Amino acid sequence: MTVTILITRPEPEARRMAVEVQALCDAVAVVISPVMRIAYDGVLPEMSGEEVLIFTSRHGVEGFCRLSARRDFTCYAVGDATAEAAEAQGMRAISAGGDAEALLARIAAEGGHGPFVHLRGAHVAADIAGALRAAGHMARDAVVYDQVESALSAEAQALLGGAEPVILPLMSPRTARIVLGQAGPITAPLYIAAISRKVADNVPEGVAQRVDIAETPDLPGMLALVQHQVQMAKRLEGGKRPQ
Repeated sequence: MTVTILITRPEPEARRMAVEVQALCDAVAVVISPVMRIAYDGVLPEMSGEEVLIFTSRHGVEGFCRLSARRDFTCYAVGDATAEAAEAQGMRAISAGGDAEALLARIAAEGGHGPFVHLRGAHVAADIAGALRAAGHMARDAVVYDQVESALSAEAQALLGGAEPVILPLMSPRTARIVLGQAGPITAPLYIAAISRKVADNVPEGVAQRVDIAETPDLPGMLALVQHQVQMAKRLEGGKRPQ
């Protein structure tokens, strides 16, 4: 029996995650099949320098930095990896250490006033600027990259239509919809590692043998869940085979 971890994140995150997974999990196969590619584009609004920037991904940081040479902004980042990306570009970043809800809570707790600008992709799971405006802040967003849908590879299709267990980490609701929409009939014992409840809610009932949600909505939380699911799959699927 072979347990395969199917990684569908965009590059270069997919290969970074593959390295982390292989370091944690023994005797597994890893297949990379991105279902989105990042296309950097967009136009920034005029900025006075008083704005507080909001980043919810490394791609937002990269997209902004491709469009502007300014680095004298304070910014909030959804998590540590995004904050590190912003700081590597010379900006002062405050990490919320979680998801969109944690980000909004951190801004509220610190009494942030803005004006805020959310540098985002064309597809988002949460309307950060809208939530800030609803809380009485000046806030707008700017699309600085797109997540263009890509086809699931033939290898990935064969895995999902096979008989060996597959671990599928899903990092966003849109990724879940794309992967499961392209997959066709799934016959493999499928273990889905969802980064959040919103992601899990986009998995149709009966598609997966298990759908588990990471304890923390970040890469470390996902890696811990994948490691647990690998152990579970080996135990459960191995037990079904004749000794």
